[in-house]
Amino acid sequence: MVNDLKRPFRLALLNMYEGISNQGIRAIKEILGDFANEIEYQEFDVRGKCELPDLSFDLYISSGGPGNPLEGDGKWDVAWYNWVDSVWKHNASEAPHKKHVFFICHSFQMVCNHFGLGDVNLRSVPSFGIYPCHKTKAGADDPMLAGLDDPYYIVDSRDWQLVQPKLSVFKKRGASILSLEKIRTHVQMERAIMAVRFSPYMVGTQYHPEADPKGMYVHFEKEENREVVIKNHSVRKYNAMMKSLEHPEHIARTHHMVIPSFLRTAMKHMRMEYA
Repeated sequence: MVNDLKRPFRLALLNMYEGISNQGIRAIKEILGDFANEIEYQEFDVRGKCELPDLSFDLYISSGGPGNPLEGDGKWDVAWYNWVDSVWKHNASEAPHKKHVFFICHSFQMVCNHFGLGDVNLRSVPSFGIYPCHKTKAGADDPMLAGLDDPYYIVDSRDWQLVQPKLSVFKKRGASILSLEKIRTHVQMERAIMAVRFSPYMVGTQYHPEADPKGMYVHFEKEENREVVIKNHSVRKYNAMMKSLEHPEHIARTHHMVIPSFLRTAMKHMRMEYA
């Protein structure tokens, strides 16, 4: 790679939605639009066309997506895991210019299972809505979550979960748990792990930090989307979510802080490498 700070940083956006209409990719692209003078990006259709980026990019975001994170078609999933391993191997080597990666929800669950960090299993009840998320001690010190309260608010939309962390594997890999699921005193259920730093260059969340209140409000205000939420969850869940979207201290802060902080921290590190 040419040592030239005059060029924009290159980011690969790994679309994991398999062609299904979603708000995630739109929201990620809007965040990247705020960095248009610094970052140029290329989108890869991982599950639809088995497209994977090479190691010529500086940054990577692997999105959320539908379905079972433990299953694939034997092609795109194998290629995706090979890509993860190639990035990890590159960063562990003496090669210059480390690669910075952010994993979201489906991708987060896949990489946690791939690294053997815990048990990825099907929830007894799907989690859907806007909830508080609690920082761990490591999370309180992590630059990605700097500027967020504790707890901070997240958009959660998942049937699966990462629980029962294998702390010996975390220690061996140098990984750390940054956030945990909301506290639920009324049920005896283990709290899911909601954010992990896999290395100084790789991090991810089980929630959707890209979600923006305006986009979500417009999307779920539409009758067909409202009816889906009410059918799959409840009127109460729908009304609570829509009310929370109006709160300026809820997901708006998470939207403006988490992925942008990842990008700024990564670019700062890379500028130091190029200097």
